[in-house]
Amino acid sequence: MLAVLTAALVLASLCLGAVELTPAQVLGALRQGDSGSVAARVMLYSRLPRTCGSVLTGAALAVAGVLIQTVLANPLAAPHIIGVNSGAGLGVTLCCAVAPAAALQPLAAFAGAMAGVLLVLLFAEMTGASRITLVLAGVAISSIFGALTDAVLTVFPDALVGYSDFRMGGLSGITSMGRLAPAAGMIAVSLAAVVALSGLLDILALGPETAQSLGVSVRPVRLTFLALAAALAGAAVSVCGLVGFVGLLVPHALRRLVGEESRPLVLCSALGGASLMTLCDLLARLVAAPFELPVGTVLSVVGGPFFLYLLIRQRGGRTHD
Repeated sequence: MLAVLTAALVLASLCLGAVELTPAQVLGALRQGDSGSVAARVMLYSRLPRTCGSVLTGAALAVAGVLIQTVLANPLAAPHIIGVNSGAGLGVTLCCAVAPAAALQPLAAFAGAMAGVLLVLLFAEMTGASRITLVLAGVAISSIFGALTDAVLTVFPDALVGYSDFRMGGLSGITSMGRLAPAAGMIAVSLAAVVALSGLLDILALGPETAQSLGVSVRPVRLTFLALAAALAGAAVSVCGLVGFVGLLVPHALRRLVGEESRPLVLCSALGGASLMTLCDLLARLVAAPFELPVGTVLSVVGGPFFLYLLIRQRGGRTHD
């Protein structure tokens, strides 16, 4: 059902927009390539790269959320808790201040996201890599990076223009498949590794004591999964900006449908994340047409009430059914 839903949303994303295309025109443009027609140009330089970007980033953020929630044993955890967003924001801010080229921003975002996560993991490894240590280290590193971002924007106010677009999140800047290639490679390798290691993730979910008794070295396995989550989330935000809630909403909702077993949860979360991101991108294009809303804004409107609902249900550290 999720695969069918994803395919339907992908087709709708390719057909709908400022210029409406029929499914036949979409197929014709894909077969003929850049034939010079309006349909072909809209498809190849706007709709197709953007739709592929929404599928890739949504899947990556959702699977990153699965990993982080399982490792930290916290259903309210999300990629930003391990420094992904703050590191990416600092990287883009420095890029806008020093070398304001749009082509360099995804690379700067990815480098900043990985730097933030590596600092969190290094600090956690030095102090024991416990779940609470990871959370506190993520909060501390995020605060430091946020302060550095504000300092850079104060010294270089012109950098605010590029950083504002990245902070709101969006996919309108994806105008070619080449722009997606580096992130797509990282996401594909990381997803394959997560699926291959899903058995270890199941054991880790039983708790550190049980995992240790079954012969699993908890600390390196935990750090491995967090590094994979960082790679997925870092590659995603380097393309779509600082969008939120995908890594929180999708895994939490799908656990109620497919259970806790890691492999089906990871695969279904990838499809669910792709569907959610594609739907929100489509709404961003259509709701206020001819104007376009940032995808991050649509996700916040959808995700904010759901997050408040989760907080209301969370009592005494447990989620009651």
